Amino acid sequence: MLTHLPPDTTAADVADAIRRDGAVIVDRLAATDLLDTFFAEMAPWVEATPTGPDDFSGRLTRRTGGLLARSATARQLVTHPLALGAAAELLSHVASYQLHLTQIIEIGPGSPAQPIHRDQWAFDFFPFPTGYDVQCNTIWAGDDFTEENGATRLVPGSHLLEDGLQFGTDDSVPAEMERGSVLFYNGAVYHGGGENRSDARRRGINITYNVSWLRQEENQYLTIPHEVAVGFDEDLQRLIGYRQGAYALGYVDDLRDPITVLRPDAGTAGFGGDIDVAERVATMRPDRARAIGPHDGTAQIARSRPSQ
Repeated sequence: MLTHLPPDTTAADVADAIRRDGAVIVDRLAATDLLDTFFAEMAPWVEATPTGPDDFSGRLTRRTGGLLARSATARQLVTHPLALGAAAELLSHVASYQLHLTQIIEIGPGSPAQPIHRDQWAFDFFPFPTGYDVQCNTIWAGDDFTEENGATRLVPGSHLLEDGLQFGTDDSVPAEMERGSVLFYNGAVYHGGGENRSDARRRGINITYNVSWLRQEENQYLTIPHEVAVGFDEDLQRLIGYRQGAYALGYVDDLRDPITVLRPDAGTAGFGGDIDVAERVATMRPDRARAIGPHDGTAQIARSRPSQ
């Protein structure tokens, strides 16, 4: 079973539960009227979305993205204080994090269970070290999530297991939760959409965040037109990617801060942008570098290699 937390829980508690189990549910975090408004704004786009082209995306499932470009209400979900707080806690080992994707997942009646997977496989199946989180993900329940209607299924604790494992539905548990509740999970926990055995569509709002030195799954710069992005507040602009991902990573032309593309008078020029690396540099070890020496280090590395 998955842990359920109340809506007044703290970001630290959410992050701790994710580190322990790989996932946690926060009950009734979004108000019903907010969800009603959001789905009304998105209805034309959802209806125009085709179902998936393969078994993984779901041949009876519609995935509608571009939420920030298409819905003003989506901003309240993307920037919810608990979601951003949990992402900041879980991804605190990096200089910054960013919005990874926004998507309504509507699983149709009769849809089979999705293959169980890790979301971080999107990064070309790179084998990240166990415990090194690169994503903080959310699925907001647009409808009640039940085992019958295809609630997301997870393998609790599997984020601590090795990569490349293959789990079946019987190995997982459903993330059953009321409408407006949120499933928080990391990129390493094994999970997948459940089989929808009901006669109604099951809607979830998938909003995820990742470390800024990795590419976004949904290309926010092309998804959100410039004329829309320029109207966002500065924090949201930076969240969608108009900032440097790390020191000397992602600046514009002459070392400009990316935020200046939307706000010419904002930002700090240079390799760092708004990122302060002084604390990170302070932890480096000049004493060790001097002890090894420029030549001894090469020789030591060579000696440590096994003979061929």
